[in-house]
Amino acid sequence: MAPTDRDKISPLALDHVAVWTEVRDAIAGFVTAHLGMHVIERTDTFTLVGADARLGKLTLFDAEGPREPGVLERVVLSVSDLDAAVAALPADTPRDRAGDLVTFEAPGGLGVGLVQTDEPQVAYDIHHVVLRVPEPARAHDELEALGFDARGDALAVEEKEIRLEAGERGGEERPLLNHIALLVDSARAVGDEVERRGGQIDRFVDAENTLAVFVEGPDGIKLEYVEHKPTFSLV
Repeated sequence: MAPTDRDKISPLALDHVAVWTEVRDAIAGFVTAHLGMHVIERTDTFTLVGADARLGKLTLFDAEGPREPGVLERVVLSVSDLDAAVAALPADTPRDRAGDLVTFEAPGGLGVGLVQTDEPQVAYDIHHVVLRVPEPARAHDELEALGFDARGDALAVEEKEIRLEAGERGGEERPLLNHIALLVDSARAVGDEVERRGGQIDRFVDAENTLAVFVEGPDGIKLEYVEHKPTFSLV
C-alpha cells in the first residue's frame, strides 16, 4: 500500500475492546474488585470499565448467552508487579503462568492476561489483545491496510498491540467480540477512504459526543474508528 493511502487511516490509540456478554455485571464486578478498574459509565445496555478513562478500556454490552470465544482469545493488561496482581485474584481462579505472563478467565469466558512491564502508563491498562484466526498472515496484511502498524508478527497502535495466533475461529453464532475501537481524528475521512478502497462499512453512528464508523475487518473482526467531538468528556 502506498504511504499516502496508509496515512489516511492513522489511528491515534486503541481506545477499547467491546464484548457481547450475558453477565456484564459479573465481569464488571470482577475487574473492579480484582483488576484495578472502575466503572466509567453504565447505561441500560452497556458498562464501560477501565483503569483510566483516557487509556485502554473494556465495553461490556448486554447480549443473549452463552457466548463463544470466537476470534477473541484474551485481553492482556499491563502491571508493574505481577506477583501482587496475581495475589489480588480470587484464590479459586485457575491460572497459567509462562514467564512474565499469567492467563486466566474472567466471568462469561472472557480470556484475560496479566503481563509484567517495567513502566506501564497505568496499572491494568491494555497491553495487547490476542486474536485467533485461520490465517494470521492474511489477517495481518488486511489489518495493516486498515491502519495498524506492522511490528514483526504483531500489529500496533502506539504502544498497544494486536497479536494473531492460528486457530479455526470465526463464524460463531454468539461470539464474545463485538468490536475493537480505535481513536481517530476524523471518522468521516476513514469512512471515505475505506469506501474508496472497496471496503465494507457496517454503519456510521453520530452520537452526542462522538462520531464513529464501523468497518468489517478480516474473520469477523469489526473495527470502530471513533472521533471525539469537542463536547466529549469522560470522568
